[in-house]
Amino acid sequence: MFVRHGVISTIAAGALLALSAAMPALATSPSGAAPVDPSTRFYVPPPLHGAVVQVAKLKAAGAPGDAALVQSMIDTPQAVWFTGGSPKAVEQGVRQVTQQAAGKKQLAVLVAYNVPGRDCAQYSAGGAATGDDYKAWIDGFAAGLGGRAAIVILEPDGLALLPTDCGQPDTYDRVGLVNWAAHRLDAAGAVVYLDAGHSSWHNVADMASRLVAGGVLDVQGFYLNPSNYQYTANLVHYGTWISQCIAFATQVSRGNYGCPDQYWNGGPHPARIADLLGEWTGVALSAFGEWSDESDDPALNTSGETVRYASLLGSTAPTAHFVIDTSRNGVGPWPGIPGHPASDGATQDWCNPPDRGLGIRPTADTGVPLLDAYLWIKLPGASDGECTRWDPAGGIDPVRGSADPAAGEWFPEMALELVHNAVP
Repeated sequence: MFVRHGVISTIAAGALLALSAAMPALATSPSGAAPVDPSTRFYVPPPLHGAVVQVAKLKAAGAPGDAALVQSMIDTPQAVWFTGGSPKAVEQGVRQVTQQAAGKKQLAVLVAYNVPGRDCAQYSAGGAATGDDYKAWIDGFAAGLGGRAAIVILEPDGLALLPTDCGQPDTYDRVGLVNWAAHRLDAAGAVVYLDAGHSSWHNVADMASRLVAGGVLDVQGFYLNPSNYQYTANLVHYGTWISQCIAFATQVSRGNYGCPDQYWNGGPHPARIADLLGEWTGVALSAFGEWSDESDDPALNTSGETVRYASLLGSTAPTAHFVIDTSRNGVGPWPGIPGHPASDGATQDWCNPPDRGLGIRPTADTGVPLLDAYLWIKLPGASDGECTRWDPAGGIDPVRGSADPAAGEWFPEMALELVHNAVP
């Protein structure tokens, strides 16, 4: 399952603020890094032009309620995507938005999305031409920070969608480039998070090992669900397990990634067996419901993993933090069309799925020790691409009956769906 992203073509916002008495205080994480303070105010970028046009058209059409909902969505803090250009251009762009954020005493988020061969040559294909070009671009990005702190979401799909995952040669050493970029940006003062896909994709051990190879032990942590729709509760469990697996494989049993994961929950906590209808010996967790240690549904119960990780770690505490993209996951993932013969891949459940909703608004007040923030990484209302699903020759999205906008362009129909179905 691909996470997938529409390329955002306009610069919109991003950087942790320069530390000063006027700025929110930063707390100290167990790893010694500095996650954002719970009171942090995130930066609101300028909206996409298509969003402004839609608001005006809704007002003119006598739909002030819908206009207000869309306006509220675009007035919500969200990330700024940098997707190419010269090293000088990205330096200037990063400088501009970090200065704007600092002037408003807000905390902004930057997405660096320019690794060679990104997106396996699909809807968001592109990236730097060579590894050396990419390093020069990252150098420009780092220079643009100018001593102003920043959250950097480094390369969506950069680790979860390696070239080898889609049958392509790893010509530029993807993991090595991500590792280099992570260290370069960290040295420039950024708070860096690496790509970890989402809870309905790679198993925990696979993702944990990729993150370690990508340099996660030397930066703040990783991010989940960029441009996807998985339930927040499931992502909290998944992120916690990844952090625990990293701790186990690097501190308890070095190199051993034999970690519990979402594809076999090991059955219930022994204390819960008597409370449940029947017993089970372990099943895969379902993406189409919220996971918890208390669920009576075997496919949603996580108590087995909780016990197993406690046993594996003992007194060792995980230290890799994470953030979650909640921009479009309010009602969870799209189940597709019941009875349709297309596989999940052909259905393209990640690409402009219908009837989704906005999720938790951006905040650093999460109440979860390892979870630094809920962020809107993907710009809600921006298209994922021209989805043709199981009918690539048809030229339209067969679920919607019309052609979708190109990746990164405003999608008015989807924008209204997101605001109408927002949770909360």
